[in-house]
Amino acid sequence: LTSIWYITEHAAVVLSCVYLSVLKGIGICLLDADNYETDPHLKEIREAENYSWMDIITIHKDKLPNYEEKIKTFYEEHLHLDDEIRYILDGSGYFDVRDKDDKWIRISMEKGDMITLPAGIYHRFTLDENNYVKAMRLFVGEPVWTAYNRPADDFAARKQYMKFLAEEAQ
Repeated sequence: LTSIWYITEHAAVVLSCVYLSVLKGIGICLLDADNYETDPHLKEIREAENYSWMDIITIHKDKLPNYEEKIKTFYEEHLHLDDEIRYILDGSGYFDVRDKDDKWIRISMEKGDMITLPAGIYHRFTLDENNYVKAMRLFVGEPVWTAYNRPADDFAARKQYMKFLAEEAQ
């Protein structure tokens, strides 16, 4: 089971546990999938969401070129104009996301976990003490790697996400 909790700005203090319903309320879906090569649920998701492109990234100092620079980039608070879909194949790490009140929520990800971060949500990623994760990255069509660091509130994806949050609050 994935661990999810509120944290301070610099991830120094765990403030409280977060329930999955809170994540669903800010547009995040988690899936516990164990066998990615033959998993019918993963196949269904890829077909239903039109995730036609995928690759595998290994984040480890011996595997990822420009490792130190990439780790800093991943941890910088940012958003994307498309959904970010990550499926953890091995290792572990943390996605931090902002809730509707702009507080950080930390999501512990480990082998078998899948997460979809909606376009326009502010987030960041960091490794845990194992300093290793291998993940499948899924995209609709050709991959777009552009991250927009905060503040990036003028993008249509951010405005659409904020509209989603407002509708969820009603």
